Amino acid sequence: MNFHPFSGVLLKLFPILLIVLPLGGCSNHASSSVLSDLNASKLRHSRLFKSALHHQASNEQLSDIWTPLSNQGWKPFVESISASSSLPESTGYIQVFLDGGLNQQRMGICDAVAVAKILNATLMIPYLEVNPVWQDTSSFTDIFDVDHFVNILKDDISIIRELPDEYAWSTREYYASAIRSTRVKNAPLHASANWYLENVSPVLESYGIAAISPFSHRLAFDNMPIEIQRLRCKVNFEALVFVPHVRSLGEALVSRLRYPIVESIDAVGTKYIRQVIDTKDGHGAGKFVSLHLRFDKDMAAHSACDFGGGKAEKLALAKYRQTIWQGRVMNSRFTDEELRNQGRCPLTPEEIGLLLAAMGFDNSTRLYLASHKVYGGEARIAALRQLFPYMEDKKSLASSAERAKIKGKASLSAAVDYYVSMHSDIFISASPGNMHNAMVGHRTYLSMKTIRPNMVLLGQLFMNKSMSWSDFQESVIEGQRNRLGEIKERKPKQSIYTYPVPDCVCQQR
Repeated sequence: MNFHPFSGVLLKLFPILLIVLPLGGCSNHASSSVLSDLNASKLRHSRLFKSALHHQASNEQLSDIWTPLSNQGWKPFVESISASSSLPESTGYIQVFLDGGLNQQRMGICDAVAVAKILNATLMIPYLEVNPVWQDTSSFTDIFDVDHFVNILKDDISIIRELPDEYAWSTREYYASAIRSTRVKNAPLHASANWYLENVSPVLESYGIAAISPFSHRLAFDNMPIEIQRLRCKVNFEALVFVPHVRSLGEALVSRLRYPIVESIDAVGTKYIRQVIDTKDGHGAGKFVSLHLRFDKDMAAHSACDFGGGKAEKLALAKYRQTIWQGRVMNSRFTDEELRNQGRCPLTPEEIGLLLAAMGFDNSTRLYLASHKVYGGEARIAALRQLFPYMEDKKSLASSAERAKIKGKASLSAAVDYYVSMHSDIFISASPGNMHNAMVGHRTYLSMKTIRPNMVLLGQLFMNKSMSWSDFQESVIEGQRNRLGEIKERKPKQSIYTYPVPDCVCQQR
């Protein structure tokens, strides 16, 4: 059962930070009890953890960490992309079939619009494949506001929701059953615009329709016309908006994170935050950090790292690797020490908690946990929860009735997390991945603070079991300098969706 910190607490809002103090304050006895309870969770960094538990951030640290990014001289590019008010005659219909999770599919949608523009083709609303891990059958229209999508892009490309009757046969099932001449299945990774003109245009010319599958990561980031680059940005940052019920739930969660709240119990007995108290007393909104704790079983197994679970955990993860990837995991060739020295191991909940504490976040910080499922469950999260007891998630912030529409839908759940994370004061991810990359790009576009953990440094620091808290903190602060969302221009081969500068922005005059 999740501990909820809002029963019998005194709430006090300050302009800098939401401070939540248990009645009677903290005692040394309480802290020692915490440590004994955590022995079962197998702390890997107990020396640092004990220090972090008693550490208090200075007012200067708190002020610095919550201060928004300064103006960096760039602003989103908002001018019209199309040079003409009318679209050229369509060369045919383009279909794409997108696999992966929400954020990988999001990038595929942006690329699909770009390819349709390159080919002067009409885009059929992309088909989202069922993820084999999460088994989510959500379609494009289940996740994204299709009316908004079509309207924002109406001057750039033609988009249809259903194929004309003469092409109704062109379905996923049709392409799965045999080799079809209208399917393009040999698109190379990061293909050029010319590749599509040379290989897909003839299919459109012959049949009037082309279905591209697979399509993930099938369009290059380099040597693209600037209007195509800016169109990809427009799709990602303006056209892709979540459906109203996702936005509504997201808004409710953000509101309950920012303002003093009270606890309620829903029909099935689950505690959640229900009522937003009137805040006309002038205190203003509290601040919060969104933490994407990317530590599911897939990530843990694929990393091939040792997470301190002993022989049983190692065997379980090895068996999982064999089942899912037939043992073909490149990292498994390296030792745990080699992987950590290279920064290839995802941060555990305990380690991300120590990182946050070292950076100056104290135990009154409000955290939003944006994750689908954490490998190891509550036992794995226990150390993080003790360092940051005011950690919330969808379940603790909303009733089961409010969450009914996203229940069992991994993509919709991830969409809510995306929405809340885009409205947080600070975002941090425990390891690189599609959610991390999407957030870094979107928040950079809007000049929002985003912590990018220095994975190589942290891997090395956490292997030093004799390091003092002061040395650890000093190393972390120095190592995280200029990794708080400062703009970094995209380098060759890097994703425009992670590094939107300079393609998606222009310099302020």
